[in-house]
Amino acid sequence: MSSELLPGLLDRLAAGETPPADASVTTVPAPALSDGRRVRALVVGGTGWHVVAADVDPAWVAAQVAHEPIEAPLGARFLSTLADRVGAEPGVLDALLVAPPAPADPGLDLVETGPGEHPRVRRALAHRTDVRVWTTPDGTALLTLGQGVCGRWEVGVEVHPSARGRGLGTALAAAAPALVPQAERAWAQVAPANVASLRSFLAAGWHPVGAEVLFGPGRRVASLVQRL
Repeated sequence: MSSELLPGLLDRLAAGETPPADASVTTVPAPALSDGRRVRALVVGGTGWHVVAADVDPAWVAAQVAHEPIEAPLGARFLSTLADRVGAEPGVLDALLVAPPAPADPGLDLVETGPGEHPRVRRALAHRTDVRVWTTPDGTALLTLGQGVCGRWEVGVEVHPSARGRGLGTALAAAAPALVPQAERAWAQVAPANVASLRSFLAAGWHPVGAEVLFGPGRRVASLVQRL
């Protein structure tokens, strides 16, 4: 399968197009970040369609999900089997969201800072390139932006516990699209269990377009000897 299929799919999702719900499971090569780091695997899917981006035999993938192609690709059994196959631990199953067009006025004062040691920033640096970081003037909220798979601009937000309940998460999510280079769209991956974050992005007008699991750089599976 063409390595261009995944970028084209992401472009269509960002444009609001929905792939046909035909129970398709398409296998394409694993993507890379712009600095050359290889993403071990990415499984992305929506209503009745999935793409497995990994350096594995498409026939092997088809055999693994043949019993239930609509549910199996993002199911625990297949993700665990794929992890063993590519030698990397899967990340969290995330809802995949696309930002609305950038507002004329972001409506939130943000100050760009250095990377620092915040866990949200460290995670962004591990999975993205060209990472930039902003905080609110009082330092109680943080926004990261960087390029992930296929060069998409990915957003992460964090609000200090002392400042939660004031709408800062929604304000950050609303401001983020204005920070992305012109003509580009912003993306976010949000764990469904993180209800507060998911509500913030939805309230800011972000649109769910699918779900995904990233087997990212540095997520190697420990060997049996190491586990013992």
